Amino acid sequence: MRNPLARIGLLVAALFCSHAPAADPAPAAKALTPVKIALDWKPEPEFGGFYAAQVNGDFAIAGLEATILPGGSGTPIPQMLAAGTVDFGIVSGDQLVNLRSKGGDIVALFAVYQTSPQGLLTGADRNITSLKQLLETPGTVAWEAGLPYVAHFKKLYNLSQLKQVPYTGGLPFLNGTNVAQQCFVTSEPLLAEKQGHKVSSFLIAESGYNPYTTVLAVRGEYLRQHADLCRAVTAAVRAGWQGYLADATKTNEVMRKLNPSMDAATFAASAEAQKKLIETEETKADSIGSMTETRWQTLIDQLKEYKVITAPVKASDCFVSPK
Repeated sequence: MRNPLARIGLLVAALFCSHAPAADPAPAAKALTPVKIALDWKPEPEFGGFYAAQVNGDFAIAGLEATILPGGSGTPIPQMLAAGTVDFGIVSGDQLVNLRSKGGDIVALFAVYQTSPQGLLTGADRNITSLKQLLETPGTVAWEAGLPYVAHFKKLYNLSQLKQVPYTGGLPFLNGTNVAQQCFVTSEPLLAEKQGHKVSSFLIAESGYNPYTTVLAVRGEYLRQHADLCRAVTAAVRAGWQGYLADATKTNEVMRKLNPSMDAATFAASAEAQKKLIETEETKADSIGSMTETRWQTLIDQLKEYKVITAPVKASDCFVSPK
């Protein structure tokens, strides 16, 4: 670094000597590397850390210009990643394993939810106290039949008294009694209560099926060619999530402008509700977003048992944790 006193001396000399050398020109700003991150849903707290990395400048600090692409129901993020349509995208752990079993090469970099927020929701007036009771009590459940956890339930529970219907969105249990539906426990229960309905929700993870969820993934070839860039993206995302968990206020305001269908109070409540699903004893010992080979192997074994996948998948190929 140049001596500050010497710099002052040069400036003074320039005032009194027309032959004094001109000050060095300011260095040109380093260009930021553009990257695209595709979400599988609208801007909501489950993606808060990604937006916080934009709002708080974490991407820029890492030398990145990140574009976040909102998604919607049915957005084929795993396929988009495998095809190279986007650089980075959000998938679930079981989606990633399923695609790899079919020859697709996508790799997890960062797992937001250590405990999956997937759950089942029903009216509180049914006095249901456990997932097992909910699934073995006569009634109707609205869910996507192809979801891996449905196969898991069929293995664990007696679903003979349960009428299964397709999930069509919204809050269908409000239209009748003894009805349950799939949900994210950080979202639909809050919306239902806001509408004046008392509800009970149960985490799928309580049954032993707990894939990493809201997983930042990348195409394997891209990772191998741009390892440093992937490390930079992961570091920026980690910083973004640390900032969002500490104070979500500013980022929620930005996301709400992009998704005005969710009010400020629900944004705040959802951001608070998800903290315990993101921060665990494991992440406190390691870091937010970290993953283990044991967790991936457990998921692979379950998907093989339920015949969701038939081809072998190597757990160590499913993820990396660049720091």
